[in-house]
Amino acid sequence: MNSRQLIVLSALGISAFAFRSSVSTANDWPMWGHSASRNMVSSEVGLPQSFDPGKQKGNSEDVDMATTKNVRWVAKLGSQAYGNPVVAGGKVFVGTNNESPRDPKVKGDNGILMCFDEKTGNFLWQFVSPKLGTGKISDWEFLGICSSPAIEDDRVYLVTNRCEAVCLDANTGAAIWRFDLRKELGVFPHNISASSPLLFGDRIAIATANGVDWGHTYIPNPKAPCLVMLDKKTGALVAEEKVGVAARTFHSNWSSAAFGDVNGQGQVIFGGGDGWCYGFDSQNAVDGEGGRKLLKEIWRYDCVPPLYRVKNGKTLRYATPDGPSEVIATPVFDKNRVYVPIGQDPEHGEGIGNLSCIDTTKTGDVTKSGKLWSYDAIHRSLSTPAVVDGLLFVADFSGFVHCLNTETGKANWVLDTKSHIWGSTMVADGKVYVGTEDGDFFILAASKTLKIIGKVDMRSPVYSSPVAANGTLFVATPTHLYAIQAPQ
Repeated sequence: MNSRQLIVLSALGISAFAFRSSVSTANDWPMWGHSASRNMVSSEVGLPQSFDPGKQKGNSEDVDMATTKNVRWVAKLGSQAYGNPVVAGGKVFVGTNNESPRDPKVKGDNGILMCFDEKTGNFLWQFVSPKLGTGKISDWEFLGICSSPAIEDDRVYLVTNRCEAVCLDANTGAAIWRFDLRKELGVFPHNISASSPLLFGDRIAIATANGVDWGHTYIPNPKAPCLVMLDKKTGALVAEEKVGVAARTFHSNWSSAAFGDVNGQGQVIFGGGDGWCYGFDSQNAVDGEGGRKLLKEIWRYDCVPPLYRVKNGKTLRYATPDGPSEVIATPVFDKNRVYVPIGQDPEHGEGIGNLSCIDTTKTGDVTKSGKLWSYDAIHRSLSTPAVVDGLLFVADFSGFVHCLNTETGKANWVLDTKSHIWGSTMVADGKVYVGTEDGDFFILAASKTLKIIGKVDMRSPVYSSPVAANGTLFVATPTHLYAIQAPQ
């Protein structure tokens, strides 16, 4: 497994359950991070404390359901699936590749978004996104679709492997509109486009994956935006980021944006490929050259400690163990605060990390004035935090799960899972759920005292993050999606 595959890092006669296809419920998980705040917390209760994913039948890839425990259904994906499932309106959506073709007419390497019935796991439809043909530089082979879609009112919003924002019909998968970031804005996506759309009001915001060239020596378009805002009904460009993130980018811009209401003002919060976190005005734009509308910056915060950038008077190089990192994880907004770790593509190895707690009520460069606390006992992290009841749960790539006090930033406990962690912690029903590269799926107590409730052998790596919806836990491996529920 190449670690660049990171990024890498849901008729008449239908049942009442399926009839919810046009409306999301409070117990759905309709977008990455559950809601626009991106806080990986669900109000679900009655979730399983143990389960068995079962064994495959002979030499086939089919799971023998008789060997499972507390598993309602299993759906076959492609050979890789890094995008996280979302659940809305009686359907489950997940990105993958075409290595287990559902349509014999669709051949070869393609990005695929699959849609399943939430109750039965039956395959409903798929959306196909052909490869760019650029190879590893902008659309890495067999990665498929890495974006987690966002669902609202029979519409599916998605970032494709082709660096497009698309809007699909949730019932058929037919495209309603497309916005090509490469063609329209000159974006140069590095490796893969992986941002998950942020929905708020009548708009969506997405990161562009603009980054360095194949040799990692220069940035092909240092003036291209790294974050854009579109009209969700038409796909028209509303505003774009022009605060210089691209020119300072270390590698790429893969982080997904979050939304927060700060004393009545909406903010779009973005973790940049330059290691800074930004707060932009969600409604008011400023005029740029040629009549273009630009996102209005409210604040910026350097998430990289000074000693990671310069040590003993020497500028430290990126992709070195003690050097600077970008933001790949998604910032989490909670009570006028943002929590965000820094990290790198796993190909660059493990290294020093940092997690910042930022006051979003400040303006300008708030690296000093907006710093509430930082935690440097974390390693490089790709993982989005979960914040609940004064506790913050976050994983790092080195395989440690950290439980912090949200007021002080001090650790209550740290668990070594002894394996790399690509996905994020998810909290529901008083439990913390997280999977590892070795295929160990941990169920922990969501408390300030470490307690391992259970550990499940998934018999396959877990790169994505678990989600909870409507009494069910959804866990994806690279090849299968599991719907897991407690005994009835």
